[in-house]
Amino acid sequence: MIVRECDGQLPILPPDANLPRPLGQSLEVGPSLTVGVRGAHLTMGPRGVRRTVGVPGTGIYYTSHSGYQSGVHSAHVETPIGPEQQQRADNVGGLLALVVIVGTALIIGMAIGSANH
Repeated sequence: MIVRECDGQLPILPPDANLPRPLGQSLEVGPSLTVGVRGAHLTMGPRGVRRTVGVPGTGIYYTSHSGYQSGVHSAHVETPIGPEQQQRADNVGGLLALVVIVGTALIIGMAIGSANH
C-alpha cells in the first residue's frame, strides 16, 4: 500500500486501500495503551478495555472486552450478566493469564536447563 502526502496535509490512503476491521464496525480514532507480556496483555482505548491471554505460538487465546460498545450489532441479543458474574469471569481471566505466564516461564526454564546439559 502506498501512502502519499497531499499539499503538506495528513497522508491520504489510495481509494482501493483495504483496512482490516471487524465487520460492521467503524474505525475508532484515539490513543490506546497496551501493557503485558507475551501471552497476556491488557489494552485500554476509546472502545474500552480488552484483556487477552493465550498460549504463545499456538494461536490459542481468549479475549474479553468491556466498556464502550458501538457499531452494528447482530440479531443475537446477549442476556446481561450481573456484577457478581462479571467479577467471577474477570477472576477466571486473571487466573488463566497467571497460568499462561507461569507455564511459559516453566517451559523456558526447562529449555534453558536442558540446553546447559
